[in-house]
Amino acid sequence: RLHRVPLVPKVLIVGSGGREHALAQALKRSPQQPELIAAPGNPGIAQIARCVPVPITDVDALTDLAVSEAVDLVVIGPEAPLVAGLADRLAEVKIAAFGPSGAAAQLEGSKAFAKEVMAAAGVPTADWQEVESVDAGLQAISSYPAVLKFDGLAAGKGVVIAQDEQQAREALSEMLEARRFGDGVVVVEEFMEGEELSLFALCDGERAVPLVPAQDYKRIFDGDEGPNTGGMGAYSPVPNAPDSDELCAQVHQPVVDLLRERGTPFRGLLYAGLMLTSEGAKVVEFNVRFGDPETQVVLPRLKSDLLAALTATTRPGGLAGIELDFDDRCGVTVVLASRGYPETSSSGDEISGLDDLPSSIEVTHAGTAQTDDGTIVTAGGRVLNVTALGDTAADAREAVYAAIDPIRFDGRQYRTDIALRAVKQPT
Repeated sequence: RLHRVPLVPKVLIVGSGGREHALAQALKRSPQQPELIAAPGNPGIAQIARCVPVPITDVDALTDLAVSEAVDLVVIGPEAPLVAGLADRLAEVKIAAFGPSGAAAQLEGSKAFAKEVMAAAGVPTADWQEVESVDAGLQAISSYPAVLKFDGLAAGKGVVIAQDEQQAREALSEMLEARRFGDGVVVVEEFMEGEELSLFALCDGERAVPLVPAQDYKRIFDGDEGPNTGGMGAYSPVPNAPDSDELCAQVHQPVVDLLRERGTPFRGLLYAGLMLTSEGAKVVEFNVRFGDPETQVVLPRLKSDLLAALTATTRPGGLAGIELDFDDRCGVTVVLASRGYPETSSSGDEISGLDDLPSSIEVTHAGTAQTDDGTIVTAGGRVLNVTALGDTAADAREAVYAAIDPIRFDGRQYRTDIALRAVKQPT
């Protein structure tokens, strides 16, 4: 009698950061036991996946890799290859990709496009104007502080909160005249006040299915002091957050509906950065991929099969009937950054203490490298993400900071107040 051997899914993860390491770890937990490949990956990802040194910007080489490896699914981590049309190229060669088309990815690739979509879909957001000159930008500001956003991709650095006219003039001049981020317009927004919230939703072109909300910390120092960063930590769940299903119906679903009607259906991960204002939740920005470091705290709480959910977004029938189950425990992620971050970063500093951590602690590599003798060293601004789960936010905080203590490298810096809000204001 012949027994059919189940095929092991082969998954290619595109990216090299903490987000991609968190995705790899969550996919590794799938009962389908997939074979994982990463391009280009990092030393942490290399412990659970085969890494291939293909840059995330080389759409042709990534497509060729997916074809040569006959992968079943490509999970695209960063925004740049999405905006560059990697998902479109993979569709041409009939390889399933988790991530939107280049046209749908303009939700992140262009701030002005995202604002126009929100207006057309009736999604609440800040009042805004699109400007092409410094003078027009200054005239568009009715009060300070004001938010100035470069229209295109700027690696998280194209947003300035101007406190007065001088700051506004300098920022507008840098974006529009010095062209720091290249050619493009600027979106001038009213400043919104409130608590920030991140909510991811899986989308199949018709439906949006929310994950659990998280809150991240953008500033480098405790107490939200100092310059903005890519994110210094996050926690989930968020006390007193609005219902995820209701938020998704108000924010994500109208965008999915509109883009489908326009012939550019959104498939992949739609990430809404929200401000909980006195007038209700409003969208600060959309991203078209998993966020960093929120992914590192949300995915360890996911009990469902991530691979099955991501694959469903690419297939007929999509997410119909898919429900995501999450651990009730609290998660806290703390980012360990290198000396000088965010202005500069130190590289080549040896990292010690990674081998003796409890199995309950999840560490993801964000900016590391491996020397010829196997030593792990720093290779970026944000170096490592450390995540713990606990019955309460206080328990998770205690566990994550205890785990951080033995992890050492020269210039190590991190915030000590991640999730304190959740401890002081429990659900």
